[in-house]
Amino acid sequence: MRIAFVGNALPRRCGIATFTTDLELAVRHLDDVAQTAIIAMCDPGGSYVYGPHVRWSIDQDDAEGYRAAAAFINAQGFDVVCLQHEFGIFGGPAGDAVLGLIAALHVPLVTTLHTVLDRPDQDQRRVIDAILAASAKVVVMARKARAILIDVYGADPDTIMVIPHGIPDLPLVPSAPAKQALGFAGARVILTFGLISPNKGIETMIEAMPAVLADAPDAVYVVMGATHPALLRRDGEAYRDSLKARVHALGLDAQVVFINRFVDRPELLEHIAMCDVYVTPYLVETQMTSGTLAWSHGLGRPVVSTPYWHAVELLVDGSGVLVPFRDPAALAAAVGGLLTDDRARLAMGRKAYGASRAMTWARTAQRYRDCFREACNHTVPDLPAMAIDHFVAMTDDTGLFQHAIYSVPDRLHGYCIDDNARALIACCRIGGDGHDGHARALAPRFAAFVQHAWNPDIGLFRNFMGFDRRWLEPAGSQDSHGRALWALGVCAAWQDDPLLAQWASGLFVQGLDQVPAFTSPRAWAFALIGLAAFGPAHPQHREAARLRLVLAERLADQLALYARSDWVWFEDRLSYDNARLCEALIVTGAGLGVRHLVDAGLRALRWLIAMQTAPSGHFRPVGSEGFLTGTRQPPAHFDQQPVEACATIAACLAAFATDPDPLWPAEARRALAWFTGANDLGIPLVDIATGSCRDGLHPDRANENRGAESVLSWLLALSDMRRLAQMQAQARAGATPLRQARSAASFPLHPAE
Repeated sequence: MRIAFVGNALPRRCGIATFTTDLELAVRHLDDVAQTAIIAMCDPGGSYVYGPHVRWSIDQDDAEGYRAAAAFINAQGFDVVCLQHEFGIFGGPAGDAVLGLIAALHVPLVTTLHTVLDRPDQDQRRVIDAILAASAKVVVMARKARAILIDVYGADPDTIMVIPHGIPDLPLVPSAPAKQALGFAGARVILTFGLISPNKGIETMIEAMPAVLADAPDAVYVVMGATHPALLRRDGEAYRDSLKARVHALGLDAQVVFINRFVDRPELLEHIAMCDVYVTPYLVETQMTSGTLAWSHGLGRPVVSTPYWHAVELLVDGSGVLVPFRDPAALAAAVGGLLTDDRARLAMGRKAYGASRAMTWARTAQRYRDCFREACNHTVPDLPAMAIDHFVAMTDDTGLFQHAIYSVPDRLHGYCIDDNARALIACCRIGGDGHDGHARALAPRFAAFVQHAWNPDIGLFRNFMGFDRRWLEPAGSQDSHGRALWALGVCAAWQDDPLLAQWASGLFVQGLDQVPAFTSPRAWAFALIGLAAFGPAHPQHREAARLRLVLAERLADQLALYARSDWVWFEDRLSYDNARLCEALIVTGAGLGVRHLVDAGLRALRWLIAMQTAPSGHFRPVGSEGFLTGTRQPPAHFDQQPVEACATIAACLAAFATDPDPLWPAEARRALAWFTGANDLGIPLVDIATGSCRDGLHPDRANENRGAESVLSWLLALSDMRRLAQMQAQARAGATPLRQARSAASFPLHPAE
C-alpha cells in the first residue's frame, strides 16, 4: 500500500505533530507498505524545516492549499489517506477548511479523531458530521470516544475502530541511572511533561507539594515542556509566570523545577525514565486522549491522574491511581503514598508496563494497516431493497388513491393530481431501480390522469377528483399546477418511452403559460425542477430557458427579502416541502451556469438542515402543526411528514452534484434514517417488505395510515439515495462524477446568454 498522512509533523511542536510523525514512521516499516508521505499543516507564521517524508505542506488558512494538496495526493497514486483531525490545526470555523481537501480526494479516507466532543457547537457538529460521512473508517483512541460518536453523532458502529495511542517499545528500566545522568540523584521525582497550558492542572500539583514533602522531603516536581504555541502567541508566558509565582509563595523554589523547552525524543524518554511517579492533573473529564499519559504508562511509570476519559479507561485495571479533579489533598495523598512505598510503586509500574505491550508503535501500525486495508475495500453502505407492493395496491385503473386506512386504499377521498404527478415521476425513476416492467405499465395510467386534469378552457390543472371520477373544482392550487409541470418535465426527459415523453413535452409547454402570473414560491420551485429536467432534453425551447431564469431570480429575491442572520429562508415561516425551494435554486443555477443562484440555494439548505436537526443529532422535519406559526417562530416538532425527509434528500443530491462537501451525503443519509427509525419516537415508518410508509409521526405515536404521499416519499427518497450512492462510488473509483463537471470553476461570473 501507499499511504498519505495529513496532519501536523515534527519539528512543529505539538502532540499531533509527534503522533503523526511516529505513526508514519511505524507504518513505513511494515513489510506490505510500499510508500508513505506526510502532508503537513502549517500554523500562521510557522516555518519548519521538515524531514524527507514530509512531501507537501498546507498553510492552515489557505483554502486553495487544501485543494492543491488533494490534487497532489490524487496525482501521486496513493491508495488511502489518513487524516489526523484536531479542530485547532485547520482553518475556518471549527477547522472546516479541511473539508475542501476531503471533498477533492479520489481515494478512501481514514480519519483519526484526536478530540471527540460530547457537546459540540453547531460548526463543530457540522464538521464532524461531514468527516464521518466522508471517512471509510474512523479511528479513536478510547472506547468512550466510540460511544459518543455512535450516541451523539449517529455514526455507523461498523466504521469506528478503537486503536489506542502508540508508545515506544523500550525495556522497563530503574530510575536511578537516568536520575544520575540528569542531575536528580537521590531525589524522588514527580514528572509532568507536555506543552504547558491552563487545562493541564499543574497548579493543583504545586498546591499538593507541601503535603507531599511532609511525607517525602526529598521529592522534586519536574514540569517539563514549552508553553503551548497558541497560548504563547496570545498571552506570552503569563501562565508559566503565575505558576512560578505560586511556587515562590509556597517556598518551593528548590522542589519545583521548570524545564522550559520542547524536548526531542531521546531527552524526553530519559526524563520519563528518571521519574518515580508521573502526574496528569488535568482539570476536566473531556480529555479524550493524552499522549503523555500513554507514553509514561507504557514505559512502566506509576501514574496518578485525575479521572478524565482517557485516564479512566487506561488505569481502570489498577495500573495507576485516579484522584478527584482540583483536589490537592487527594493528589498529595496518592503521590506521597507511592513515593514512600517502594514495593507498591514498583509493582504498579510493572503492571502498567505489562498492560501496555499491545500499544507499542509496531502493534499500533499493524492495526492501522488492517484499517487501511478495510478502507480500500470500502463501498457505499447498502440501501434497503425497493419494494413497490403497496404502491401498486394503491392504484386502480383511474390512478393513485389519495389516502389509505391503515394499508387499505380509501376510496372515499378519491384522487388528486399532486399524488398522481408524483407517481408519474416515480415511474420515470423506479425502472432504473429494478422495476422496469411496473414502471412501463403504470406510467401511462398516471399520465392519463394528468392529461384528464388539464382544463384547456382556463389553462390550468384540476387537482381533486372524487371516486366517481368527477372533478371537484375547475382548477387546483398554484402548487398542484407546479407539481404537474414537475412531473411532465421529468417525463419529457424519460428515454424509456419516447412516445410518452413526446406527449409530456407538449402538455408541459401548454402548462407553462400561466406560471409567470403565479405568486407561490413553491409553485415556482416545482416548475423550476420540472424545467431543469425538460431544458437539457429540449435546448431549442428558448421560452422555457427564459422562464427558468425569471422564476429562479424571483425565488432568490424572496430569499434576499426575508433572510436575516438568524433566518435564512424564503418566507417568514417554514411550512411544507421546504427543501424543494433550495433544490430548485441549486439545479437551476447549475443548469444555467449562474453561480449566485447555486450559492443562495446552498446557503438556505445549510440553514434548513440546522433547523431540521434535533439536539441528539437525528433528522427532525418541520412539523405540520407549525405551518401557520407566527413570523420566525421556532418550527413545531409535530406532526412530522415523510414528504419533508424526501425533499431534503433530493436537495442534498442536487447540492452534492454541484458542491463536493461531504455534508450533503451525510444529511441525506440522516433524512433516510428518519424513515427507518432514527427519529423522535424511535419508530420505523417504513415496512421494507411491502414499501408501505406510515403517514407521519404524532407526538406520541405513528400515524398508521399509509397513503399515497407517504409511499411515494419513501420510493422517491430511496431512488435519490441510490443515485447519490452511484455518484459517491464514481468519485471513489476516480471517475469524473457530475459534481466535478459542475464544480465552482465551471460557473461563469454572469448568467449565460
